[in-house]
Amino acid sequence: MGLLTILRKNRQREREIRILILGLDNAGKTTIVHRLLGRDLSSISPTLGFAISTIAYGGFKLNVWDVGGQKSIRSFWRNYFEKTDAVVWVVDAADGEERLKECRKEMERVVTEERLSGATLLVLANKQDLPSALPASTISSLLGLDSPNALPGHHWAVWGCSAYDGRGLREAIGWCVSDVGGRLFLVD
Repeated sequence: MGLLTILRKNRQREREIRILILGLDNAGKTTIVHRLLGRDLSSISPTLGFAISTIAYGGFKLNVWDVGGQKSIRSFWRNYFEKTDAVVWVVDAADGEERLKECRKEMERVVTEERLSGATLLVLANKQDLPSALPASTISSLLGLDSPNALPGHHWAVWGCSAYDGRGLREAIGWCVSDVGGRLFLVD
């Protein structure tokens, strides 16, 4: 039995999924993690660098890497791509046109990285609790994801959600975990 086989069996037994949460600054990445962990949402500050959290979800252990989205940090995102099973790309659905263009450019740069080839992509159109938020279908179109073949080599979906009130968040994460689990973990 080779080392890779041993590692694969160990990982399968633990049912561990590595998720990288990215997006522009102030999109709600950290709030999403806090909501999933059941933490207080009243005093969240911008992530400078990264934070790692472990979440038990649906029989899986999710290792969630929340990486800051400030312009000065984005060049370091590539340092977190190794062994990533899923990328959760968070979009502030209430952002203006220029920010959404910037968001699309950054997302395209990330998903074309070779080390993320095959990773599940979940786009969260966050802040659906705000009256000015664009629906998930509009965000999908603005990000160039309005065709089923938009991202060859990736399973992907766009979901509307609100990190603030939790609306749509569990369903979206459920889809992501199910997609990754179906690809990586075989039934014995």
